[in-house]
Amino acid sequence: MTRHLLLWCLHSSILFATMSSLEEPLGFDKLPSMSTIDRIQRYSSTACRPRVDDMGMGNRWIEGRDCSTSNSYDEECHDYMSESFPWKRHTRDKSQGDTLGRRTSSLGRNHMMFGNGCDKWYFPEHQYNPKCNDKDRRDTANKYLKGIPKFVKIVEVGPRDGLQNEKNTVPTSIKVELIRRLVASGLPVVEATSFVSPKWVPQLADAKDVMANVRNLEGARLPVLTPNLKGFEAAIAAGAKEVAVFASASESFSKSNINCSIEESLARYRLVALAAKELSIPVRGYVSCVVGCPVEGAIPSSKVAYVAKELYDMGCFEISLGDTIGVATPGTVVPMLDAVMAVVPSEKLAVHFHDTYGQSLPNILISLQMGISTVDSSIAGLGGCPYAKGASGNVATEDVVYMLNGLGVKTNVDLSKLMLAGDFINKHLGRPSGSKTAIALSRVRADASKI
Repeated sequence: MTRHLLLWCLHSSILFATMSSLEEPLGFDKLPSMSTIDRIQRYSSTACRPRVDDMGMGNRWIEGRDCSTSNSYDEECHDYMSESFPWKRHTRDKSQGDTLGRRTSSLGRNHMMFGNGCDKWYFPEHQYNPKCNDKDRRDTANKYLKGIPKFVKIVEVGPRDGLQNEKNTVPTSIKVELIRRLVASGLPVVEATSFVSPKWVPQLADAKDVMANVRNLEGARLPVLTPNLKGFEAAIAAGAKEVAVFASASESFSKSNINCSIEESLARYRLVALAAKELSIPVRGYVSCVVGCPVEGAIPSSKVAYVAKELYDMGCFEISLGDTIGVATPGTVVPMLDAVMAVVPSEKLAVHFHDTYGQSLPNILISLQMGISTVDSSIAGLGGCPYAKGASGNVATEDVVYMLNGLGVKTNVDLSKLMLAGDFINKHLGRPSGSKTAIALSRVRADASKI
């Protein structure tokens, strides 16, 4: 029997190797550095490093499994076959009279349970095996959710970052109503507008009028963006109680976005921070292009850390790290955050992801696992940068709230009210929502209404 198992495993390894050879080869120049891999493993609570004697058995190191303490190759090969081909395990166990093949459906995903052990992928409310006790479930939850904060603050940037790139002018009344609806949903921070030159961002030329209508709105902080001391003074005169400044980790993007070098921008913001301190006005700092730049390409993490540290040292209470063109992946987010967290406390950091490649939610998840507890997002996925062609909208607030709800993380945001706010602005803009959650739940409700 042992010989047959060995031959079968060898055959499977050759088969998988053949299948892999059909895919496009990955050059050595495309592989991540070992330092990057080490960082990823450092923050992955599920990383299961193989033993020395396992290093040559690539297919035996199955991600997501507990590290086996057994020295029996037969046992591990048997487990591998069972995990790779569950129908075999199902057939075997069913003949033994076990009650198997039970299905559960939650959040649109079906889960099949097999075997006599405690399967990793199950929901705690379903007890499939008497051997799985409460401690096993807690250990499993801790393994995969370790490090994720219990509460996450969501900073809504839709009224400013979401609308600034709209070609057709959005009436002031629509902006004001959108802000009111977002605040009513429970969002603690809603970025209201930007006091930049109307010449550069005409969509936000009504910043003064917007603030006149929302400055006394209770229930949320309403920061505004200010590019320089002149913009800061205009914001304060309009009733702003909190401001934000934005720098870039890319020299090229800094010049195209705010028409000055990184050092020149930092000099401007020191003046803003000093004036704000005298008036006890909180200042938030943004860093753009923290992973990639549309002109320069990949941005070194050391440059991001430098700009973030400068903003922190001048008095910014929070630094938002923005993936302006949406090229980040968890593999690039980890070393970037690692570098920044070495010079700025994690509780002072936020992440701001654009969803160009659909990587925002995985990027947010890995950020949470690294200790970040503040996330920027935009209602209905609105957004895009006027100086970064091809950059799509921000991650949708509805999608972020849905994911956090599923993780058991509190946000104090009412998803139903949030969706109504999204419906409101989408109806005005005349296009469907950019939120997958909003689209899916809308379909579910529509189907339910037909029953």
